Amino acid sequence: MTDEENPPADLNVQVAHPARMYDYYLGGKDNYEADRQAAEAALEAAPELRAIARENRAFLRRAVRHLVESGVRQFLDIGAGLPTQRNVHEVAQEIAPETRVVYVDNDPIVLVHARALLSTHPLGRTAVVQADVREPGRILADDRVRALIDFEQPLAVMLVSVLQFVPDREPQDIVAPLRDAMPRGGYLAVSHPTQDFRASQVGQVASTYTRAKAPAVARRKAEIERVFDGFELLEPGIVQTPLWRPDGPVTPNLDLIWMYGAVGRKL
Repeated sequence: MTDEENPPADLNVQVAHPARMYDYYLGGKDNYEADRQAAEAALEAAPELRAIARENRAFLRRAVRHLVESGVRQFLDIGAGLPTQRNVHEVAQEIAPETRVVYVDNDPIVLVHARALLSTHPLGRTAVVQADVREPGRILADDRVRALIDFEQPLAVMLVSVLQFVPDREPQDIVAPLRDAMPRGGYLAVSHPTQDFRASQVGQVASTYTRAKAPAVARRKAEIERVFDGFELLEPGIVQTPLWRPDGPVTPNLDLIWMYGAVGRKL
């Protein structure tokens, strides 16, 4: 790791956090009672959340693989969450060992676990930065980000299942500074829950996240399209996550997967 100089994190396990709830959906063990209670309340409203989480991780892996095969050797993964199986650096460095990855998350527990669990290929470099997606300028100016990411070279910004946790801002306002920092040919990968279908379940889940002090909003496809202003969407465009370049059979229960995924290339 390259962030050894960070001060010890001030851990708070009494309030549920989306990253740890997500870990619980995936069957992980890096969560606490408050996270489990909030996640169970969400699962009661929408049992399909576990399937949505799995499909979201599969989308991330396919997107990373495609981007590395397209020549990308730098990734900025914002809202990365807790380390789990087949993270960005593992997928990328398996194909191109020299790939550099910076993970960003605002949960101090993510930072602690990442320090302990993340490993990297000797030819590549991986760092973890504690910062908030709401402050893209601060992320871009961070010394550790600048040490690993060369903004003159192609890179991919990953915003996978994170923009919904900024309900009081237009997501394109967060993406714009990141887009402007990229050279032409940079990439943006986004997944985002939608209210385009199963609106009742989506609303109930949003309510449980609000009670967990992690307010979230599901957005319609047209709203997610605006996130990609200045980008050319790669085929097949904005689709439910299992439909983005599947590498195997697609789940027959697509109506349960109320999450869109897309990748765009900066014009």
